[in-house]
Amino acid sequence: MTALLLIDIQRGLQEMEYYGTERNNPEAEENCGRLLSYFRKKQLPIFHVKHNSTNLSSPLHPSKMGNDFHPEVQPIINEPIFEKTVNSAFIGTDLEARLKAQGISDLVIAGLTIEHCISTSVRMASNLGFNVVLVSDATAAFDKIGYDGNTYSADVIFHAELANLKDEFAQIMNTQTLLNNLTN
Repeated sequence: MTALLLIDIQRGLQEMEYYGTERNNPEAEENCGRLLSYFRKKQLPIFHVKHNSTNLSSPLHPSKMGNDFHPEVQPIINEPIFEKTVNSAFIGTDLEARLKAQGISDLVIAGLTIEHCISTSVRMASNLGFNVVLVSDATAAFDKIGYDGNTYSADVIFHAELANLKDEFAQIMNTQTLLNNLTN
């Protein structure tokens, strides 16, 4: 059985000045919404994950409006929400147990950001034995300053993460290809 795992699609990840100077894939949240609509329509399992930062200055701290889910992916009744304070959706939650109890073996993962919680959760899901599809245009990255002081663009970070996850941890597909595959 296949389930949709939406990770950290929260308002605060729109706050560029906190995370970097640029973010790629501005349509990521919209594509997450497309996935969510499809899974709802087909009555397939959906799981939401929310990051509750422990850093008081973070837009994702529970005291901030940025902690709220993005409007494109508002959970509805009967869609479980898992709250975490670390990068992995599986640490400090009962997500793994809930997935396995429902006989879910395949996960479609989307959300923010690829260099943090998405990469960590994809790797962990794969290591826990789940078959993972990461939806490339339903995630995004911010630019980063490296250990060497150089700035690495959001696209460089994004594509490096996809290359690192491809095949060993996940199959990589864009939204439309995934929806076409699920429909057929």
